[in-house]
Amino acid sequence: MKIKCLIIDDEPLAINVIKSYIEQIEDLELVNTFSNSIEGLNFLKNNTIDVIFLDINMPVLDGINFIKSLENPPLLIITSAYDQFAIETYELDVLDYLVKPIEFPRLMKAVNKINKRLNNTTSKLPQENSKENPFIFVKIDKKKMKKIFLNEILVIESLKDYLKISTTSGKFIIHSTLSDFTSLLPERDFIRIHRSYTIAIDKIDAVEGNSIEIEGLRYVIGRSYIDEVKQKILNSSI
Repeated sequence: MKIKCLIIDDEPLAINVIKSYIEQIEDLELVNTFSNSIEGLNFLKNNTIDVIFLDINMPVLDGINFIKSLENPPLLIITSAYDQFAIETYELDVLDYLVKPIEFPRLMKAVNKINKRLNNTTSKLPQENSKENPFIFVKIDKKKMKKIFLNEILVIESLKDYLKISTTSGKFIIHSTLSDFTSLLPERDFIRIHRSYTIAIDKIDAVEGNSIEIEGLRYVIGRSYIDEVKQKILNSSI
C-alpha cells in the first residue's frame, strides 16, 4: 500500500518541484494538489490522506490556521520559503519543516521520517519496511530510485560531491554528501570513521590499530574519530 500524499501550495513552481520528487519515489502516491488551503480542506472531508506537504504563506487561510482547523490531521510536512515559523509549527506536531528551495536529498530525509512514523504507529507501510528489514531510497540517476536495505550496506565512501555505497548486492553512486547521508542512518548501526567513510558496525570483520577490515578491505580510522569509533565498537560487543 502506497503512502498517499497531498500538496497544498499557492506557488505552481513549488508544486511542480515536490510533485516531480514524489513521482520518483516508489512508495509515495500523489493523490492531488491544491493552490489554496480552502480547497484542500474540502477535499479532506471526503478523502483519506497519509501526509500533506503544506505551504505556510497562503491567501485567505494560511498554513498554520489550516493545521489548527483539522480535527484528525494526517502527517504534516511544511514547505516554506521562510524559517521563522518552524517553532510554532513544531508545537502543532508537524513532522518536518522544509525550507525552499527544497533539494531532493532533504525531501528524502523527510520521507524517511514519514516511513519511521507510520511504521511505528500504523500498518500502512509495505511489509518489507518493517523494523526487521528497514530500507532507504537513493537516486542513482535522473529517472531511477533504488531501494537499498540498510542491513546490506557495508561502507559509504565520499567521492567529493558523490558517494559510493557498497552493499552485499552491489555498488551504487549517488549525488550527496557523506554528512547528509550518514544523518539518515540509525546511529546504533552505523558510524563515521573518517572524513571519507561511514561503515556498518555489524559488517566489521576486524579492528587492528587504526584500521577496520570489512570483507577483506581495510579502511583507515581518522585520527579525530578513533576514540569514538573504538568506544562504540566496544559497546556493541557482547
